[in-house]
Amino acid sequence: MSERLVVIGGDAAGMSAASQARRLKGPEELEIVAFERGHFSSYSACGIPYWVGGDVATRDELIARSPEEHRARAIDLRMRTEVTAVDVSGQRVLARDLETGTEAWTGFDKLVVATGARPKRPALPGIDAPGVHGVQTLDDGQALLDSLDGTPGRRAVVVGAGYIGVEMAEALLNRGYEVTLLHRGEQPMATLDPDMGRLVHRALDGLGITTVASAAATKILTGEDGRVRAVATEEAEYPADVVVLGMGVVPETSLARAAGLPLGAYGGLLTDLAMRVRGHANIWAGGDCVEVLDLVSGRERYVPLGTHANKHGQVIGANVGGDYATFPGVVGTAVSKVCDLEIARTGLREKDAREVGLRYVTVTVESTSRAGYYPGAAPMTVKMLAERRTGRLLGVQIVGREGAGKRVDIAAVALTAGMTVESMTALDLGYAPPFSPVWDPVLIAARKATAAVRAAV
Repeated sequence: MSERLVVIGGDAAGMSAASQARRLKGPEELEIVAFERGHFSSYSACGIPYWVGGDVATRDELIARSPEEHRARAIDLRMRTEVTAVDVSGQRVLARDLETGTEAWTGFDKLVVATGARPKRPALPGIDAPGVHGVQTLDDGQALLDSLDGTPGRRAVVVGAGYIGVEMAEALLNRGYEVTLLHRGEQPMATLDPDMGRLVHRALDGLGITTVASAAATKILTGEDGRVRAVATEEAEYPADVVVLGMGVVPETSLARAAGLPLGAYGGLLTDLAMRVRGHANIWAGGDCVEVLDLVSGRERYVPLGTHANKHGQVIGANVGGDYATFPGVVGTAVSKVCDLEIARTGLREKDAREVGLRYVTVTVESTSRAGYYPGAAPMTVKMLAERRTGRLLGVQIVGREGAGKRVDIAAVALTAGMTVESMTALDLGYAPPFSPVWDPVLIAARKATAAVRAAV
């Protein structure tokens, strides 16, 4: 007899799991039913700011695989259908067709929970006014574009200065808007240490984006037509014809919580190395709704990224399909840009190291993307953290121009391998003047960190 796999969520983790399971088992062995409440499947949410900003011409370019393509591979993907309850003991899910309102139970032998994340949306007065937008799904991106096309004004306020916030600030700037970026912290990009965030702040100012620090939104003000007209903080009001919320996301685990599945400190589902939900032999979870092991700190953390979601899906699909795979954890690598400024980090910030009780040294170096004499050499700043006693690499942050961002991958590999900063100095990296100085900026930082570790003994 065939088994039935039910997948909740039709984006990266869910459909990667379904597709991998289908590669390993045919329809006669494994029936696959997937539910997705939105209008689109298997798309790149990370690409939405570039679609809004005009770098990506059309919405469809962000879609990796359509529902029809999944169905052609014997995956019964049911769009605009929301799972509203999971009966763990009865091994069934209740789903509602959002077009007709009809509900029905579907039984499962195996279940994958890939419900993703939801944008943080504080309960501020006026938060639901026309012209206020979150950016999480393709539907959100389309609604924002429609809003931009429907208003004659050219003033935008972005609330929050994390990855989505700064990327949306750039997108709106590219569309000719006067952009104000409000954030609660000392500097933008709280995923960086403040000294590195200061470099981002300086670049944003240089682009003409007004960046306001220590500015928590308290109210969305509306005009007589009910549409947004300004964002208020304790100190000031900032005029706005459109508002974009970029305050980050939280795991969408309301279904899991109601079903009694185990959640961690950040509200994400807890799984083992095989991405199986802890304590449940036939339930797996992946993507932005789970917490993962931080290989540097040794603690669980919440890192919602498409790269992880796709890997989770591959691991889940292999295990559901009768093979075996594991997801060992992450080191927290991320990269972004604001116009030509590239921003990257991996591992721990100073704050993170202190929170887990690690003693550390830090160094910061200034270098260039190519040999200094070669045309087009661009400046970059590299900050490195190392454990005080052992010299183990703990983290790297990079801010610079062309060629800076992807250098963080060197540090990501070193972190995953548990290397010391001294051992990093011997890495055999590629060199030619058009690509790097004779000492790559990351290795210059490793040399300086090695000296700092020795001096601290």
